[in-house]
Amino acid sequence: MRSQRSVSPARIAGCGGCAGHGRPGYTREWQTDTTSPTGMRAVWVRCPEKCTATSRAASVARQVAERKAPAESAVTPAAVPAPAPAVKSAPASTSQRPARKAAPSRWKAAPRRAVAAVALDVVADQLVPDVDDIGAPAGVSLADVFAWIGSGLPVRVERAHPDGRGGDGMVCLSASALAAVKLPAKMPTTDKAWERVTAKLRKAAAGAGLELGEKFGPVFAAFRRRGEDGPRTSVRVVLVPWLGQAEGAQRAELPLALAGEELDALALARRVRAFVADVGVMPGNTTATTGWRLLDALRPRTAYEVSEDGKRVSRPREGALPAGDCAVPVAAGGRHPLTRERQKARELICEEEDFKQWARPLSDIEAARPWAVAVDVCASFLSVTETLRLPAGELEFTASPTWSAKSAGLWLCDFTGLETETDLPHPATFTGLPPTGPGWYATPTVDYMAREYGFDPATIREAYVSTATLPFLREWTTAIRGGYKRCMAVLGLTDGMDDVAFLAAHQEHKATGGDADKGDALVLAAAYKGIYKGGIGKWADKGTAQYPGTEEGTALWLEKIAGQWWYRPEVRHHILAAARIAAHRRMRKTFRLTGRAPFAVNVDSYLYAADAPSPLELLPRTEDGRPVPGALRLGAAPGSFKHESSVPMAAVAEAMSERLHPSRLTHEFTTAGRPVITDTEV
Repeated sequence: MRSQRSVSPARIAGCGGCAGHGRPGYTREWQTDTTSPTGMRAVWVRCPEKCTATSRAASVARQVAERKAPAESAVTPAAVPAPAPAVKSAPASTSQRPARKAAPSRWKAAPRRAVAAVALDVVADQLVPDVDDIGAPAGVSLADVFAWIGSGLPVRVERAHPDGRGGDGMVCLSASALAAVKLPAKMPTTDKAWERVTAKLRKAAAGAGLELGEKFGPVFAAFRRRGEDGPRTSVRVVLVPWLGQAEGAQRAELPLALAGEELDALALARRVRAFVADVGVMPGNTTATTGWRLLDALRPRTAYEVSEDGKRVSRPREGALPAGDCAVPVAAGGRHPLTRERQKARELICEEEDFKQWARPLSDIEAARPWAVAVDVCASFLSVTETLRLPAGELEFTASPTWSAKSAGLWLCDFTGLETETDLPHPATFTGLPPTGPGWYATPTVDYMAREYGFDPATIREAYVSTATLPFLREWTTAIRGGYKRCMAVLGLTDGMDDVAFLAAHQEHKATGGDADKGDALVLAAAYKGIYKGGIGKWADKGTAQYPGTEEGTALWLEKIAGQWWYRPEVRHHILAAARIAAHRRMRKTFRLTGRAPFAVNVDSYLYAADAPSPLELLPRTEDGRPVPGALRLGAAPGSFKHESSVPMAAVAEAMSERLHPSRLTHEFTTAGRPVITDTEV
């Protein structure tokens, strides 16, 4: 595509839609042409503004006036000269419409459908994008690539919320594209070679009126600021063959590849487009950062409005999480000095976590069964976060508080003496063992113990209660769950499947057979799983990779992480408590209906004794044979279960006799109960 470079006032020959194309009233576009060696053909099309000679003259006059006027006295809509009436023989044009407000830049053209990512590859010795309605660069040089990037490509991420902001799109260069523009196939490893490459990139970008970000590596920013010559541009350029080669500050990974997969530009762009279509944001360098970026995009913390004096000002949105270090002593996170002080003084802290390596002795009946069947919860966090009421405000300490299940907070409770099922892990502790004294618990745990086990909330001694309680992960959950379920459907796993059909489909769902759609779905499903897991972990980010455990590192951590709005360990406590309680509720209901209880639990993996290497005998059914809501059931939906593996009971008994947790065996056996054969054993 021809670069839309700036021209002097004397050379302006068109309106805001066609100026710079060299042919008044027309713009040059690239269209698909199967008869062309490059597959593309340049054609002249009518100006998107449908201008006439008369309206162009008025537009040129306005543009000249804007360029001559000083910045502080920009032309207002009232000062724009009205176009002369069109001649009778002229077709309907913009000159016959009411005068529009002056655009801040003459480069504001008719909007085009935005795409989140585009790959640039070589076809028949020409650089060709993988999106049909985006034109190709005019040539095969690096200068042509940057001129193409700076021509106003519709490569961007639209805002996910009216008060939010859009994001940069992505341009992915393949290995053949790097060779065509004479960039090395591998990232430079010496300072001298790196300086040559960066100088070459900056020079080519400057020739197109673009700047490049300070951070260089496999991914870097290319942009043109508002008000500069040319359309405002901001994209991320990805030199795909370089991904995985950088270290340190230059490292920039994208979590959209299978383990060991050599990712190509076409696959990356295709997956990025699907990712953005599913959740609405561009993937970040890690799944954890993507998680909180998604939350910020779906629930912006600020809104913008026009003040009485006409200025655009921001204000906090209702329910916005507060900024600054909001940590309280009992839930400040593992790295926070407040936590270390309490641990040193042997004072209680909140320890809401998933069940971790709980196990009980096998009963005689269980030990006589030949198999241990491991089932795994699908997207356990997503099964609770949509409606979970979370602490949106700061936590305020209160003595002798008034209990309310609708208030998010941390409560000092004593659950000792309450009778619970001995065949199940204790619901209030991550160890699954009964508590030996008082402890700090999040609202979901206290509510469950009060409703199901007779705990008296009037005995609560102290509490930290949030000033605001909201289910602020609702939109976040909906977006991730929607993308996850779409990918599962592509892989053949849908809601409402027959149990036998589901087990068979799950057994084969990772065998893509070279199908690009299934390969993409497998990668994206793993990415969505990483987002909700990493995003929840981000609420209590220790940041040890960026800020080592020195005094200086801790000071920087307190400023850069603990002082951010997304550092809220008490939010993580509520989510983990709710997920653990939901798991216990499913185990308890299944136990009451079938008499079957897991003998070992580790996070979201449960081991049951069974007569066959299949979970079918464990599933409770209604009288008409349907799965029982709220109990153990198979499926791909969040909160449902899948078959993880089947372990011979003899191997389980041996591991437990050696005081090893049997969950470690689940990765050593298949769902058919056969030992897993590793590559080294083949």
